[in-house]
Amino acid sequence: MWLINSSIGRKVVMSVTGICLILFLTFHCCMNVVALFSGEAYNAICELLGANWYAVAATLGLAALAVIHIVYAFILTIQNRRARGNQRYAVTDKPAKVEWASQNMLVLGLIILLGLLLHLFNFWYNMMFAELTGIGAVERAADGFGYIKETFSCPVYVVLYVVWIVAIWFHLTHGFWSAIQTLGWNGKTWFCRWKTIGIVYVTLLMLGFLVVALAFAFGVAPSLL
Repeated sequence: MWLINSSIGRKVVMSVTGICLILFLTFHCCMNVVALFSGEAYNAICELLGANWYAVAATLGLAALAVIHIVYAFILTIQNRRARGNQRYAVTDKPAKVEWASQNMLVLGLIILLGLLLHLFNFWYNMMFAELTGIGAVERAADGFGYIKETFSCPVYVVLYVVWIVAIWFHLTHGFWSAIQTLGWNGKTWFCRWKTIGIVYVTLLMLGFLVVALAFAFGVAPSLL
């Protein structure tokens, strides 16, 4: 199948899964913004998205998208390195007009993966996993607001999350327009437009996450006052 066996097919899979993950991040950001203004409303959403069959199905689907995206990223990186062979050592200067994020997508991806594991430990493990398995503080399974306060009261976690958010910004600002280009939705006129749209959209998205983290870290979230 060309989606698996060809380089272009793998890039298409990377692009589609990446766009789906961006859409999920948009939903997640909107949900987090609710926590800024109302702990009760946020916990109501957490309860709705608890261990219900649709939430579990969505989580499994999301996990599948993430795994596919990560696996294909490694495959394409290895493929590109093999294609360049010894030539990748021939030039030490950075190529002109090549973005820093483009040259370091694998490193950014690894940082994002480590941040994701931390995030799953701080929230998913204590919430959906606890509700499904009975392991952990099951009575607090829907207390997402409490876990937000607890997590961002730790300065180490705040720094790690800020680094994670910055890494995601770099990864997505390049990944967004690259996905559009791979899917053939750009032309001479729309290339720069999509690039600008991607930067603006991803910046607003990451600012949403950053504001929530810092607002709780410094105790200035309206829901805390």
